[in-house]
Amino acid sequence: MASLKDMRVRIASTKATQKITKAMQMVAASKLRRAQNAAEAARPYATKMDAVISNIAAAANGSPGAPALLAGTGNDQVHLLLVCTGERGLSGAFNSAIVRLARERANALLAQGKEVKFFCVGRKGYEQLRRTFEKRIVEHLDLRSVRQIGFVNAEDIANKVLARFEAGEFDVCTLFYSRFQSVIAQIPTAQQIIPLEVAAPAASVAPATSYEYEPEEDQILGSLLPRNLAVQVFRALLENNASFYGAQMSAMDSATRNAGEMIRKQTLIYNRTRQAQITKELIEIISGAEAV
Repeated sequence: MASLKDMRVRIASTKATQKITKAMQMVAASKLRRAQNAAEAARPYATKMDAVISNIAAAANGSPGAPALLAGTGNDQVHLLLVCTGERGLSGAFNSAIVRLARERANALLAQGKEVKFFCVGRKGYEQLRRTFEKRIVEHLDLRSVRQIGFVNAEDIANKVLARFEAGEFDVCTLFYSRFQSVIAQIPTAQQIIPLEVAAPAASVAPATSYEYEPEEDQILGSLLPRNLAVQVFRALLENNASFYGAQMSAMDSATRNAGEMIRKQTLIYNRTRQAQITKELIEIISGAEAV
C-alpha cells in the first residue's frame, strides 16, 4: 500500500493536471467561436461555386474540349488521397477518425488493384499514416507555423495537387477532412475533387433556362475549376479548424471531470488510510499503557 506521502503527491499531481485541462478547455472554447464562424461563412460560397460549375458543366457536357479537371483522364487507376488533419493532439478522436476513413478507402482501392498515393496536410495524420503507408506518401505539408488559416494556404495546397495532376501522377483525387456539426459532433468526410463530381440538375416540368456564355463554357471552366479546387480545400481547412477546437473542448471537459473524480477517490482513500493509521497508533499506545 502506498504511503500517505505518496498519496498526497498523487493528489497534488492530479489537481495540477486538472488545472491544465481546464485551462485548455477554456482556450479551445475561446477559439472555437471564431473558427466556427469562419467555417460557416465559407459554406455558402463553396456551395454556390458548386452550383455555378454544375450549371456551366451541364452546358459543356460531352464537349471534346472539356477540361481534364471536369472530364478526368479517362482512367481511375491511380488515386491521390489528400488527407487534412490537425497539427496537435489532445482532441479526442478528431485526427484518428479522419485517418481511419482515409485508411479504409486506401485499403478498399488496393483490394481492387488500384494504386494509392497520399498527400498529407497536418502533422498528426502524417504520423499515423506513415506507420503503414510510408512508401505511398508523396508529399507532406506542415501548417504548424501558420497562426491563422488563410486562402493563400489553400491555394498553395491546390497548386501542388494541380501540378501533380498535370504531370500525370494520378487520375482521381479525394479530399478527406472533418466537417464541423457541433461541439460534440464532427463528421469525417470524403469528397472527390478531381475529376469534379457534378451534381445532376433537379428534375423540373418547366424547360431549363438556356444561357449563352462569353467566352465559351470550356474556357470559363478552364479558369473556374482550379479556383474551385482551392475553394474546396480552403473550406476543408476551415471545417477542420472548427472541428479540432470543438473536439479539443469536449475532450478537455471530459478530462477535467475525470480528474475531479480521481481526486475525489484518491482523497477518500487517503482519508481512510490516515484514519486507519491513527487508529493503529492509538491501539499501540493503549496496549503499551495497559502493559505497564
